[in-house]
Amino acid sequence: MSVDRQKALELHRRARGKVKTYPTINIRNEDDLAIAYAQGSVYPALEIQEDHDRTYEYTGRGNRLAIISDGTAVLGMGDIGPHAALPVMEGKSLLFKNFGDISAIPMCIETHKTDEIIEFARHIAPSFGAIDIEDISSPATFDIVKALQSIEIPVFSDDQQGTAAVVLAALTNALAVVGKKITEIKVVIQGAGAAGIAVADMLLYVGVPNVIVLNSKGILGANNPFMNHIQQNMSERTNPEKLRGGLEEAIKGSDVYVGLSSRGTLPPSFIKTMNKSPIIFALSMPTPEITWEEAEAAGASIIAMGLTTAAYNAMPNLYIYPGLVRGLLDVRATGLNKNILIAAAQAVASEVDKRRLNERHLLPDLFSDETAPRVAEAVAQAAITEGLARKPVPPKKIYDDTWQRLFGGYLLRM
Repeated sequence: MSVDRQKALELHRRARGKVKTYPTINIRNEDDLAIAYAQGSVYPALEIQEDHDRTYEYTGRGNRLAIISDGTAVLGMGDIGPHAALPVMEGKSLLFKNFGDISAIPMCIETHKTDEIIEFARHIAPSFGAIDIEDISSPATFDIVKALQSIEIPVFSDDQQGTAAVVLAALTNALAVVGKKITEIKVVIQGAGAAGIAVADMLLYVGVPNVIVLNSKGILGANNPFMNHIQQNMSERTNPEKLRGGLEEAIKGSDVYVGLSSRGTLPPSFIKTMNKSPIIFALSMPTPEITWEEAEAAGASIIAMGLTTAAYNAMPNLYIYPGLVRGLLDVRATGLNKNILIAAAQAVASEVDKRRLNERHLLPDLFSDETAPRVAEAVAQAAITEGLARKPVPPKKIYDDTWQRLFGGYLLRM
């Protein structure tokens, strides 16, 4: 499905921004003004001065997310700069709001220096409950997220963690359909940027024994001199068969292909060399590595696309990030780890009724009113279990609260 250029431009021109701020209280007289502004703000300010965590009680920090981007790796467009990245980040903010009731603030910044982006994030952290490092090129995105793990709020990259979680969710159900075990498969990942490396890291963590990752020059390994330091590290943990070459050599005898590269990079003939019941995740956007029709004709048993407009098995990160952040915020999480991401992936995978699970139905409907609440609940409880929650809550509370926020008229009662 293509989008009409003029229609898209007109929508953006009329909207003048996809998100906006609005007041949560009314000011109708002098008393309202006094209690809401300078005089009244003294008292919560003094409370917060004694204990910084009280910002979650007396301000909007607990429902606020910063989306930070330098515009160097914008989906499908690459390095377009911070100004051009702004409509994309606004779109992401809109989805956080509509699917998670999260106040996400787009912050496109005029610097490509890793240390400056890190310092910027550190300086604004007191105003936010979490930070998303979005569409920043690799390897800088890894270095930034890693450096910010000490600021005691969750800092993640949806390009990394969101992609890894949605791939795990879809793979869990795909393997159930074809009758294979995750501990017995070979996975080939084409693309060694932020998403590809994060997916490889996650699959290794859950026990996939044979993962091969390729960058634009070939298989990551000792014979590939074109690797950055993140790829070099990954090359030491993958490719146990010590294969050399490119995708043609890597994909032979594999069970799963994960495409996170660019359009048209998977020849249909390569699928014929994979093991029985091959699984193809062609996730490059806006144009996948292979078309659905080509993959099906080549013998793929299961095909999924990253596009939200895919006829079957659309698997965008939208399944994960609204519920993920909702759950983290609602327990005032201090961080995020792989076990929390696994909980999110399992929540998405388990939402599909096993009686209806099949080759063309791996994931729930994108607009299901269960997805974000179930992911938020799973994430919240996992954060509590992992010792990363400032505010433990009883089971099912986050599910109920999230459902009410999104579908039960919660906002009308605020």
